Amino acid sequence: MRKLLIFTAVLFVLPLSAQDTGAARQLQKLTQVYRYLNGLYVDDVDMQPLVESAITGMLEELDPHSAYIGADEMKGVQESFDGEFSGIGVEFNILRDTIIVVNTIVGGPAERVGVQPNDRIVRIDTLDAVGFKQADVPKHLRGKIGTQVEIDVVRHGEPEPLHFVIVRDKIPLNTVDAAYMAADGVGYIKVNRFGRTTMPEFREAFGKLGNPGSLILDLRGNGGGLLDQAVEMAGFFLPKGALIVSTEGRAVPPMSFSAPANGEDLDGRLVVLIDENSASASEIVAGAVQDWDRGIVIGRPSFGKGLVQRQIGLGDGSAVRITVARYHTPSGRVIQRPYEKGKRREYYLDHLRRYDDPVRDSLDAEAPEYRTLRTGRTVYGGGGIRPDLQIEADTAGFSTYYANLIRRGVVNEFVISYMDREREALAKAYPAFEAFDAGFEVGDGMLDELTALGGQRGVQFDEAGFAASAPLMRLQLKALVAQRLFDTSGFYRVMNPAQNEAYKRAVAVLRDWEREGMPLLEPEK
Repeated sequence: MRKLLIFTAVLFVLPLSAQDTGAARQLQKLTQVYRYLNGLYVDDVDMQPLVESAITGMLEELDPHSAYIGADEMKGVQESFDGEFSGIGVEFNILRDTIIVVNTIVGGPAERVGVQPNDRIVRIDTLDAVGFKQADVPKHLRGKIGTQVEIDVVRHGEPEPLHFVIVRDKIPLNTVDAAYMAADGVGYIKVNRFGRTTMPEFREAFGKLGNPGSLILDLRGNGGGLLDQAVEMAGFFLPKGALIVSTEGRAVPPMSFSAPANGEDLDGRLVVLIDENSASASEIVAGAVQDWDRGIVIGRPSFGKGLVQRQIGLGDGSAVRITVARYHTPSGRVIQRPYEKGKRREYYLDHLRRYDDPVRDSLDAEAPEYRTLRTGRTVYGGGGIRPDLQIEADTAGFSTYYANLIRRGVVNEFVISYMDREREALAKAYPAFEAFDAGFEVGDGMLDELTALGGQRGVQFDEAGFAASAPLMRLQLKALVAQRLFDTSGFYRVMNPAQNEAYKRAVAVLRDWEREGMPLLEPEK
């Protein structure tokens, strides 16, 4: 009852214009139904799950991002921003009665075996996970470091559920995954999310690179996070007074966020990398950089999440996130892509379908046009950020056989075993990454061991799949060894130059900046 009263109190603090007679009658109806069920129903009724279901049901009839968060889940949400825990490393939500993977924690156990955003978890160990409540999920996915959990997921485009074997581990919560020099004068920093420590981590990384004259800021796969950190990151590159993002909503006053002082990197050349999983705070940064002609955006169109949620805590530790406004980029573009209220499933499926067709010129043809604020270049609205240079996803080397080795945890198990056996010798032979990169190769013997282990774990050898994936397997095994021998940056230092087309294009653009016609900003006097 206490939760319903608190929720009712929240409704009563809406602006006066919303408190019309009709709204009051509907609220009275809700209260009456609660009292009748509690007082008259034939059996004893646990009202807590009924109230929570009612709140969830109301919010599901609105936009795709308003949500109810149970008390247990709120603890996990808080941990994901500023704590540590052991588990498989996924951010999730419940859509209808199914667990949806919203994001995988970079470097976490789930990501290492190939779990992806938008996967539907349908089984956890021997339990049917369909119908799980938010609070149930952490109880089964989290656990002591080193313990094992098996999950089945349904993935778009896959005819059968995929089976993953995952070993729980401490979940890394650093938001800067990698920082290194990509080429002479070209720095690279990858940010996986916007948490409370993002800008201190970013400034430290930028300083260690020696304030490079050119920077690749990689926001691919970055699902967003804290608004203040996104505003601060955009302000790092913009002059005093430059508008970064604005908001508008029916019941809240409009707000705008501008750079409070000259940014610390006003004259460096900048490329921002985005993809279909870059959302929210990532889109704010990319949109501000693009609208001010401060840098070039490269990659694939972003997710298009531009709704502002206000989180309201309830008395039992739970909370509701209610959408109160929309984000606009400096040129006026709405970041949120279109949706129909109450059709959340269709909203997420539409996001997947956007990338099924490699030819997407029609998207730009239908989208409203805007002009950047300094050079007047054409940019597009209609939801998300459209890159200045679009790069298609590179799927070369992937095969069902190699995918099964990853999903069943065979690749991860092999690398762990290999490092247990060879770490001391590797550290002695390759004291620095440069020596490792130049001298270490994944030979036939390592691939033979990997495929033999796969056979022991139930992944039948596929000669055609092996032949198609062997070059990629060699590259990724080398990257995984580098990650464990040095740090997370080692993984990207191996993979990016060899396989990452967007990254390679970014390096080329920064080396030939003048030809791209991008002017530099003048500091505010």
